Amino acid sequence: MSTDDDTLSSALRLLANELAQLIERVACAGGASDVGIVTAVHNANRIFVLGAGRSGLALRMTAMRLMHLGMTVHVAGETTAPAIAEGDLLLTASGSGTTAGVVRAATTAKSVGADVVAMSTASESPLAEIADHLLLIPAAAKLDRSNEASAQYAGSLFEQAVVLVGDALFHALWQRDGSSADDLWPRHANLE
Repeated sequence: MSTDDDTLSSALRLLANELAQLIERVACAGGASDVGIVTAVHNANRIFVLGAGRSGLALRMTAMRLMHLGMTVHVAGETTAPAIAEGDLLLTASGSGTTAGVVRAATTAKSVGADVVAMSTASESPLAEIADHLLLIPAAAKLDRSNEASAQYAGSLFEQAVVLVGDALFHALWQRDGSSADDLWPRHANLE
């Protein structure tokens, strides 16, 4: 027997409410600004994205949209991704800010002179210390089971926020670019 709490529509309302509240609280940290993040991505020679698990999948969606703008974008770790270099940018997401592969990649990026933009729930973490721009997403950490920051499972709210931030970043860059939807369309995959 179903209850009001276990319907798809009630779950969608929960997600929508949590996301709406989270969006009001997303903040840049350490003197960074959202304009600074947009500008850093806009000015990068090439953009590399990296996140583990669902955060990584969310960043792949962002990579696709940045490619639609005509930017040179790579998914770090893929066989066709070249070495990151000075003038490039690494866009990362790690709720905890401690994901070993992400922190290691951010360290490498900084060592060659690339910028690092990070999305995280943790303002005091190894990734936060490395990042040139830190976007704090006040969602539950993956291991937080308190239901205080989110009633959703594990890092779901954080991962949903990464998708929305990625789409917002694309939209801000698209508005800055001034190109039309028709201009972007020829870059859509045609080998599907």
